[in-house]
Amino acid sequence: MSFENLKRNRVEISKLVQAAEAVGGGEKKSYADEREWKPTVDKAGNGYAVLRFLPAAEGSDLPWVRYWDHGFKGPTGQWYIENSLTSIGQPDPVGELNSRLWNSGHEEDKETARKQKRRLHYVVNALVVEDPSSPHNVGRVVLYKFGKKIFDKIMDVMQPSFADEKAVNPFDFWDGADFKLKIRQVEGYRNYDKSEFASATPLFGGDDQKLEEIYGKQHNINEFTDPSHYKTYDELKAKLARVLGESPQAMGAPTMQQESQMNVPAPAPEYKVSEPITAEEMNVTSDDDTMSYFAKLAQED
Repeated sequence: MSFENLKRNRVEISKLVQAAEAVGGGEKKSYADEREWKPTVDKAGNGYAVLRFLPAAEGSDLPWVRYWDHGFKGPTGQWYIENSLTSIGQPDPVGELNSRLWNSGHEEDKETARKQKRRLHYVVNALVVEDPSSPHNVGRVVLYKFGKKIFDKIMDVMQPSFADEKAVNPFDFWDGADFKLKIRQVEGYRNYDKSEFASATPLFGGDDQKLEEIYGKQHNINEFTDPSHYKTYDELKAKLARVLGESPQAMGAPTMQQESQMNVPAPAPEYKVSEPITAEEMNVTSDDDTMSYFAKLAQED
């Protein structure tokens, strides 16, 4: 096409947009994980659903994995939403920065560290038994992420406190129990205190054919602690510097020991059912709904 023809036959923007949408170019990218299930709440902040936690899938030692991430907005207006390398036993730049801030002796630095602290998440495979707000989910095998509050309830039924209570493995097909998720809005935050396990009962009445079908539909949760799914220390440090508006050099350099660890992928940490919760974990925020909210805000920026 000559320049004169181009000038006479200029294409309107609307036609370009229509052409792009026709081949999917105008579609908005979705960051949602279609495997993940999230509860729905009403206008008052109340929600209810029944889940059955599933046993460890083939290739997994445990029916759950846990990991940490950070989500905060820096002075530049940019968001830092990344998994923490501490999840896989490696040093993490935000964790190192927070340690320096906490030990600076200044209260404002401690407050900054609190806002940037890591968030604890657990991930399991679950069968949706009831979901009144979204009945189409019933029967789906999904990934369900939750924090320490719900994990404490799991530990409570596995390690009962009283002699008249029988220990229950909530992940067992035959001797497990349904989990009744009850959500309330308390002082502006989601509260899960009313959630509880039902009496132990076989899933599907112990029908082996149905149980085997469910077992085969489980998702791979090991990816959440797979080092290949994590950014490197240097990548995270560069991202943190951009968010804070500082140079990576100004944020401090890792020690020689940390540098040697950075290039050696660490195996996922081993977790035992009887593993105690440390004092540090008691101070870790585990509000998954808040984290999802942060992620949504970051996408909109």
